[in-house]
Amino acid sequence: MLFSLLIAPAAAEAALPPSNPGTPPMSDSPWSLLPAASANAEALDTLYIFFWVLCGIAFVGMIGVQAYFMWKYKKPAHGHAKTSPLTHNGKLEFIWSAIPTFFFVILFAWGEIEYMKQVTPPPDAMDVRVTGQKWSWTIEYPEVKGCSLTNDLYVPVGKPMRLTMTSVDVIHSFYLPAFRLKKDVVPGRYTVLWFEATKPGLYPLMCTEYCGDEHSSMVGRVHVVPQEEYDAVLAKACELKQGDAESAEDFGARVVTRGGCASCHTTDGTVKTGPSFKGLFGKSETLADGSTVTVDENYIRESILEPNAKIVSGFSLQMPSFAGRFDDKQIAALIAYIKAQK
Repeated sequence: MLFSLLIAPAAAEAALPPSNPGTPPMSDSPWSLLPAASANAEALDTLYIFFWVLCGIAFVGMIGVQAYFMWKYKKPAHGHAKTSPLTHNGKLEFIWSAIPTFFFVILFAWGEIEYMKQVTPPPDAMDVRVTGQKWSWTIEYPEVKGCSLTNDLYVPVGKPMRLTMTSVDVIHSFYLPAFRLKKDVVPGRYTVLWFEATKPGLYPLMCTEYCGDEHSSMVGRVHVVPQEEYDAVLAKACELKQGDAESAEDFGARVVTRGGCASCHTTDGTVKTGPSFKGLFGKSETLADGSTVTVDENYIRESILEPNAKIVSGFSLQMPSFAGRFDDKQIAALIAYIKAQK
């Protein structure tokens, strides 16, 4: 395995997990919830608040009754008073059983209704494919040919989005805190999540299933934009072409930023999940089968498209294939970039 993607010094900061992945602004009050940015979040917040109000009323009522009994039946100054014989009260027992049961049924029915809404995507929802891998999210838009983004999900306001998700390695968990949504992403199968964003903004995307030593780096951003701007914004985000005045190395750096590979590789010689890129080009590498190979243009290209073909000794197979994600010009730019890493 050579690399998941390449990373240039100029692109290192951009390719690293963002220091501010778009966390919604927090209230000064520790009692406030995160801003609700989807219809689902608003519905769940209402249920959540109702639950805690109910718990608060029950708590105050129980403590109040205990305090009253402690006061009423405290030891009198003249000594203990003999109480009358006690027997059970059927009416009282029914009441204190019926009241909690009534509210438990309300909570169950309310939760079940919201759950069924959340697991049933509307027929007009836009389809997006999500693939989790150590340690990034690949977002693909079927309606935009060749559009494959890493760690950036673009969403129009007021339009249902259906995410069909899978993993290429281990179990991940796709989490959108501002949308109050979380779903496991499992290798070998598909899971589905849908939502309808209600507020434009930048929101965090996280993995909440421990998936390895760089688990905390598996973060991204959800860009919620107005419906009338969505097509243009998505087209611009998906565009990845070399500028007229841009060198191949600089273009390769932008391709790296799109891929987001800093969680697996470094440029300072430090070894992480994959080999470091520092001084890699022209180096003789020992492979897992004991043979050796020189890191040249053909080897780099093969490692991008067929990472299983030649795995460097000391590294496990964790890199997915990038065939179909980068065209020949983009791969050539990556090769030009890695040549410059001394």
